[in-house]
This record gives sequence, C-alpha cells and structure tokens, in this order.
Amino acid sequence: MSVSHNNQPLPHFSDIINAQSVLKNIVKRTPLERSKSFSAMSGANVYMKLENLQTTGSFKVRGAYYKISNLTAKETAAGVLCASAGNHAQGVAYAATKLGVKSTVFMPVFAPPLKVIATRAYGAEVILTGDTFDDAFKAAAEFGEKTGATFVHPFNDPYIIAGQGTVGLEIFEQLRDIDDVLVPIGGGGLIAGIAIAMKQLNPRIRVIGVEADGAQSMKVSIEKGEPIVLNSVSTIADGIAVKSPGNLTFDVTRELVDELIVVNDAEIARSAYLLLQRAKILAEPAGVAAMAAVLFNKTNLKGRNVVPVISGGNINMSILEQILEKGVMDEGYRARIAVLIPDQAGMLKSIISILEKVKASIHDIYHERSTTSVPIGFVQVTITFNLQDTSQLATILTELENRKMQYQVLK
Repeated sequence: MSVSHNNQPLPHFSDIINAQSVLKNIVKRTPLERSKSFSAMSGANVYMKLENLQTTGSFKVRGAYYKISNLTAKETAAGVLCASAGNHAQGVAYAATKLGVKSTVFMPVFAPPLKVIATRAYGAEVILTGDTFDDAFKAAAEFGEKTGATFVHPFNDPYIIAGQGTVGLEIFEQLRDIDDVLVPIGGGGLIAGIAIAMKQLNPRIRVIGVEADGAQSMKVSIEKGEPIVLNSVSTIADGIAVKSPGNLTFDVTRELVDELIVVNDAEIARSAYLLLQRAKILAEPAGVAAMAAVLFNKTNLKGRNVVPVISGGNINMSILEQILEKGVMDEGYRARIAVLIPDQAGMLKSIISILEKVKASIHDIYHERSTTSVPIGFVQVTITFNLQDTSQLATILTELENRKMQYQVLK
C-alpha cells in the first residue's frame, strides 16, 4: 500500500487481487447484464453490474468482510462496531457473523424498522440511540473506547476500498471491451476501489462518478482541492447522502476518476421506476444514480460500451410506493382529478359512470366538504383511477366538460 497525503495507506491493485481471493466463495459474483431497452433509450451499449443482487443487498459486504478478515487475533476477540442505518450495517453484521466475530451496530432511533430487523437477523447487536446519525456515531465511538472493539469505517479505510475494488475486477473479467464505468459516490469507497482496479487493467477506461444533486460532497471537495464538509445533504438517495468524503477516497478520486457528474431526485426516481418496469430490477435510489446519469445523458456516452454499477437494492418501502405511484402517473396509466359537484344524491354516481364508459378502474376516492375552498352546498371529490390507454384521460375530461363539471387534474 502507498501513502495518502494524510499519511494513511492507499490500497494497491495487488491488495484488490488479494481481496478477491479472500472473498471467493463468500460473496456472489454478481451478473453483468446488457440491457436492450436502456441501450436503445440512451444510445449507448449499456451493461448493468447488478450489485443489488449481492449478499445483504449491496456491495458493502465486500469491503466489510475483507476488513474484518484482516484483524489481528486480539482485535477479533474485542469485536467490531459501526454506526450505520443502511447497507454498511448489514454488510458488517453479515461479515462479522461469517467470521465468528461479535458485531455491534449503532443506529439512530429513527432507523427504518426493516433495516433494524435485517441487521439483527445477520447476527449483530443493534443499539438504537440518539435522534441523529451524529448521535449514533458519537455513541459508537464511546463504545469503542470503552470495549476496544474495532470501528469499521464505511468507506475511508484501505481494506474497505480494496474489498469494494473487487467489483471492478469482476466487471473487467465479464467484459473486456469497456469504454466507461459509472459509479455512485457517497463517501467514495466504491469508486476508489473500482478506479484503482480499472486504471491498472486498462488506463483508457473512463471512470465516472455520480453524486446526488443534494449531496455533492466529493465534487465540491475536488473543486476546492481538499475534503470539505457540507452543512447539510438532502436527497432521496440516502445511501449516498454523505456530508464529506474520506481523505483516502478523495486522494484516489482526484488522481484516477475522470469525471464527476450529478443527478437530481426526479431523475433518480424515474430511473428506479424504469429499472423495475423495464428490466424487472429492484434497486434503491442510491443504487440507480449511475443508471440515471446514463438515461438522462449527463455525459457523452453515445455508441460507447458503458457499465453503470447498480450498487444496492435495499429500498425503503414508503419510497418505493412513491416511486411507483409517480412512475405510473408520469406514463399516463394512472390519473388523479378533483371534481367540484353539488352535494346531492346521484352526483358521485354520474362521475363514476364516466369512468365506467372507458373501463377505468378506481384506485381511491376522497370527499372534502370542510375546507374553505369548497363552497357551501358543494363537495370536492378527488378520484385516483387507472387507465388502460393514455388517451382515455382526455375522453374523461371532455365528458366532464360536457356535463358542466368543474375539475382539476392533479399531479
């Protein structure tokens, strides 16, 4: 390992090769699949690296296992800990249990229950403490000082970076003729490992980092020339909502990554919907950031062989519901209208009869009488319904107009 500007070791290509041998038969060799649909949509030849199918649902287990496997006997006896409410927690829990090491994971009290359950199921002791991630992190640090347990950093660690770099080795083994690899960036562990691997295997391969618009810590740091800390982050892609990159990941990114680009939440949500609808692939918002960059033409990829890394699939169910709802409505197969009608018997039935004519199925109905915006003697009916054809909405609206009903199409 070489040394970063902060005198910490940077992993070499040989470290990634060693990590691959350690991880053999431990982690999955995830598929690299060409997408005909996304290739046609983007004009590039798109090959998806599906780390959402990895054990624990993300790439994180690679680095966690390699890190813990390199602990000394004394460190192993003291156990490991981390502070995370996401994929890193599950990766550490699984890896530690696999290696027979006690693991303790600190999460804020608002952590999604399903992630708490999953982390415990992988064998970790989960301690819920504090209202924020910083509170949980502080509690983890105090626990480490008291017990001597080793803190497993989510990204700023040479073993973590080397472990994540095995994703790059696999991509190259699965497809030699690569022009571009697009990688989501949170703290930068994944892109640092992949960049080290790719630039050693073929320096002509472009490595492109993708951040969420509301969490551009790496991009801003590179522009400033040093790691900086953002005041706040805001994105649906919680897996890459990181305020500051590590000094190790910053150094590797500055040296080896060719381009940094950003995608917004709307583009991330649309890409997650398209992955599920077109490719039958369930991925979390952070996991689809690289695909969003491809589908929304954030850089010139036309005619090139490109590999977006789909980094994880552990999506929050409430976010998934919203993504599906918006996706179906954006495509015109679901609509929502608010209709103002006299508060009289039979008026609702007249609206429903219009929907029945085009065989639209009602998703839900909501009545509102009590707001000041609804005149006395009237009721506002909000109806969400599914359509068989995108042209049917215009037919419904025309019929409402013919019956002199006031309406508004809602998004």
